[in-house]
Amino acid sequence: MTHAVELTSPVSGWRGQVVVHGHWGAPVVVFPSEGGRAWDFEDNGMVDAVRGLLDSGRIKLFCVDSADAATWSDRSIPLEERASRHDQYERWVLDQVVPYVHGECGGLQPILAMGCSLGAFHAANIALRNAHVFPRALCLSGSYDPSRWHAWGDPGDAGYFHNPMQYVANLGGDHLDWLRRTVHLTLVVGQGSWEVDPTGALPSTLAFAEALSAKGVPHELDVWGHDVPHDWGSWQRQAAHHLPRLC
Repeated sequence: MTHAVELTSPVSGWRGQVVVHGHWGAPVVVFPSEGGRAWDFEDNGMVDAVRGLLDSGRIKLFCVDSADAATWSDRSIPLEERASRHDQYERWVLDQVVPYVHGECGGLQPILAMGCSLGAFHAANIALRNAHVFPRALCLSGSYDPSRWHAWGDPGDAGYFHNPMQYVANLGGDHLDWLRRTVHLTLVVGQGSWEVDPTGALPSTLAFAEALSAKGVPHELDVWGHDVPHDWGSWQRQAAHHLPRLC
């Protein structure tokens, strides 16, 4: 069972599509890879990779459009502006997509955030910033430091608070205690082609896991072999391996 809906935020103005796969089950919000659209998960074999979970009512996928072309991937604007625009995109997810997910699933319940490549960053970031909504994240081949993404310009609050490598290092007090009780990230990465150069996914994932460990934030690091490249075939296998344990 697949259907699509377009949602618009009256506050931020962001408009995007959500493609829903499945009839019932634990809700999973899926962020696409860089510049991707809501249909990418299906078009690249990811839906078929977890078809058994969908057909049995274990999970229900809510695949969203990205806004990367106007945010992190727009090298014509400084990093702070990219982060500010991303903040508006996040508001669209929280104010429009999340209520839609709850309505489709019969009420309030925890949502798993998931993504591949740049989508893995989105999943991790939104979970850490909104663990009360997204207490779990499955992050495949991510890069977690936007300051390394051809960044330029003076840093500001938006750039800091959307950079997990920066804000995790400074977590403390009651908020850190709450995160330790609430959130769990699963970080998965291969060691094959494109996981180091040009994506930087392998070193970034290892550094991010170390940062989480230093603060005691619950997570799992799963490093696959040198025969596992940064591509959809790898992510199909990784999703099929991890989603049954997380949902």
